[in-house]
Amino acid sequence: MNNNYSMLIDSHAHLDMEDFDADRDVVIKRALQGGVTRIVTIGIDLASSRKAIEIAKKNEFIYATVGYHPHNASKADPRDLEKLKTFASEPKVVAWGEIGLDFFRRHSPPDMQVQALERQLDIAFELDLPVIIHDRDAHRDLLSLLKKKNRLYRGVIHCFSGNYDLAMALIEMGFCISFPGTVTYKNAIDTQTTASRIPLERLLVETDCPYLTPAPFRGKRNEPLYIKYTAEKIAQLRQMPLEELAEATSANTMRLFNLPSKT
Repeated sequence: MNNNYSMLIDSHAHLDMEDFDADRDVVIKRALQGGVTRIVTIGIDLASSRKAIEIAKKNEFIYATVGYHPHNASKADPRDLEKLKTFASEPKVVAWGEIGLDFFRRHSPPDMQVQALERQLDIAFELDLPVIIHDRDAHRDLLSLLKKKNRLYRGVIHCFSGNYDLAMALIEMGFCISFPGTVTYKNAIDTQTTASRIPLERLLVETDCPYLTPAPFRGKRNEPLYIKYTAEKIAQLRQMPLEELAEATSANTMRLFNLPSKT
């Protein structure tokens, strides 16, 4: 695949994870050389958020987020959330997340997930930070919780797994919708339909690396360089040039996370 697009941003990576401990710097360099202009690396608990910030500080084109993933919701006690609020004041922190609901794995009890999500939505609102939402097998509960808050949100539903109607309901609340490598999978009909139809100005691309590796590397460790295969598939689905898709999704990501223009 060539690099004739102008720019691509990986809006959701997990560079802090141990999967990258052996070659993190090489992976980052490979992404930069391959046309990835920025990466947002995501915190999922206290330690992960701290490490994400460290990685961002060492790399000019990487930004970080802080938050408690629903898997870790049972550990999100008030003291740790206060520490995360302190972390959030770091200049390289651009969002609060990954937060949300995961009723598939249920590593934390659903009621604790709901409680942690509500607390963190309030903190993000208080700090005027966009939110990054994880939603797996919890579409109805998530919609209900978000509606109850009665806000216009600034944020993204990452790794979107619902259908077009759900996406549009979330877009009406203010959210962007982000697609990972799953959009390249042959059986991902709902995901492909949604990616082809939602308004372009609300669409982001991500790797969620080291997970959800796109074809043709499915089954191997994912990395930010592979964002181009997800972007290429969505451009094909929307019948538009890859360069235009890359430019639009990058502009959307920069606007959502208030990223500085490249100097």
